[in-house]
Amino acid sequence: MKLKPISAGKLGLLCTAVCATLLAFSNHANALTLAIGDGHELGFVHNGTAIGNSDRLNYVNHLIGMALGTTDQAFGQTFDRSNHAFALLPQGVLAGSVKGTTTSINLGAGGLYTYLFVKYGGAAYGAEVWYVGDLSGVITIPAAVGRHGLSGWMLFGPGCGAVPDSGTTVMLLGMGFVALGTVRRFLKR
Repeated sequence: MKLKPISAGKLGLLCTAVCATLLAFSNHANALTLAIGDGHELGFVHNGTAIGNSDRLNYVNHLIGMALGTTDQAFGQTFDRSNHAFALLPQGVLAGSVKGTTTSINLGAGGLYTYLFVKYGGAAYGAEVWYVGDLSGVITIPAAVGRHGLSGWMLFGPGCGAVPDSGTTVMLLGMGFVALGTVRRFLKR
């Protein structure tokens, strides 16, 4: 059986279309806006007054250990755990944590950060905590909650091994090998 060779121009166009389609369906393509009470909310810390980074980490890890939909008191704070269940909640760690005050946050390729601690209204309001372990790219957080403005945020990484990518890189690499094999097959003639 003799196969008809495909022209280099058509092959290039096909490879470009396949790569564009794969990139369009990756989770890096769209920015996400987090909101109070959305599906990524882990919980809320009333007042959320933290003296240092380790206090913020203790607040996040306390929320992780709480039962869904419960209220608890610890570290001189009141904690409200959301009703959102997540597949796996590893303990947060300080290593590699990042702080900022902007409403746009770049999470990178994914898997680098697991929790986002956001303080609103100084000592007058509290801190929202979101699970961001399944997100990547740029996210946006609210600039204010009611009349309480954003004071600052902190990202925490996972305490156990995390996969740095959701498979997009492996998928693109595999498609590249398929394209190279196809090109090689037709150029040998």
